[in-house]
Amino acid sequence: MFTGLVTDVGRVVSIDGTDRLRRIVIESAYDPAGIALGASIACSGPCLTAVTIEPHGTGCRFAVDAAAETLARTTVGAWRDGTRVNLERSLKLGDEMGGHLVTGHVDGVAEIVARETVTGEDNPWGASERFTLRAPAALAGFIAEKGSVCLDGTSLTVNSVAGRDFSVLLIPHSLSVTTWEERRAGDRVNLEVDLIARYAARLAEARGLTRA
Repeated sequence: MFTGLVTDVGRVVSIDGTDRLRRIVIESAYDPAGIALGASIACSGPCLTAVTIEPHGTGCRFAVDAAAETLARTTVGAWRDGTRVNLERSLKLGDEMGGHLVTGHVDGVAEIVARETVTGEDNPWGASERFTLRAPAALAGFIAEKGSVCLDGTSLTVNSVAGRDFSVLLIPHSLSVTTWEERRAGDRVNLEVDLIARYAARLAEARGLTRA
């Protein structure tokens, strides 16, 4: 379980394997002593298992295996050497819940259709950016105005919804500590809908089946 609060931005340093299984090595500032073999790490959304960990410089390099399902349903299949990824260690009992409950189980891929600067250059803290994204048709109903959504491992609040399109706003701090400063129209990002919305929809569906 995660919160969607990114704690490091890692970099892919090698990829081996096929479309059935790929081993991906990621360089990170994380202390290797704090990562247990088999630990879960959210890598730009998907929860992946650390299968090797070794010290590297002041941080570490850890490897994860991405199976066919992950490669097909997320952006992981498009990662290349040098790709930067948002990282988050798994939540511990007692940790502060600063974002929202995130499972690391990506539901689909959304496309950025527009990016707009919403504050002027005279702002001493920098500019905020509004991103408009298009969700897959099957997931659009789970996204609600003022609700939560996880995009590339980042917990964000939905500002507006119009059909399949929805918008989120990233403040300067969020842009500086994630990969979002690099994102442009046409980019694809991993989408995980709110856990509560997912179960509420399933409950409503189950009740409808019972009545039928």
